[in-house]
Amino acid sequence: MRIAIGSDHAGFDYKERLKLFLIEAGHVVEDFGTYSDKSCDYPEFIRPTAEAVAAGDFDRGIVLGGSGNGEAIVANRVPGIRCALCWSLQTAKWGREHNNANCLAIGQRTITFDEAKAIVETWIETPFEGGRHERRIQMIDNPPPAAAGKKKD
Repeated sequence: MRIAIGSDHAGFDYKERLKLFLIEAGHVVEDFGTYSDKSCDYPEFIRPTAEAVAAGDFDRGIVLGGSGNGEAIVANRVPGIRCALCWSLQTAKWGREHNNANCLAIGQRTITFDEAKAIVETWIETPFEGGRHERRIQMIDNPPPAAAGKKKD
């Protein structure tokens, strides 16, 4: 699998370690930065990571920060990205099965590295369930006009 990975300074350590883990597991990994633990602005690294996945240059993307929240928000602003913020094996599994998440956000300050590694493994190995979830993915990727679903007074 081709995986794009990016982080800010608060996710740098896990990014570096996960990158090595993924390469050793046989994946092709491209690092979109940051390249140190020096304070930086995460959108500068997360947006290009997500854009590369959305463009089809990579199968999946992983973005990391302190909490993972800002990284998930930035990634989800890129059309075609469905980024799941995961903190457990179950959230990683559901992110793939139910949401066909093509991007994973992890908060380095919220879980141990062993947990992060297990989450990445689960997220990579879990297939999209399809079925009823496919309709919902279509609704996410192709939202109805703004007036749809609103009640008239």
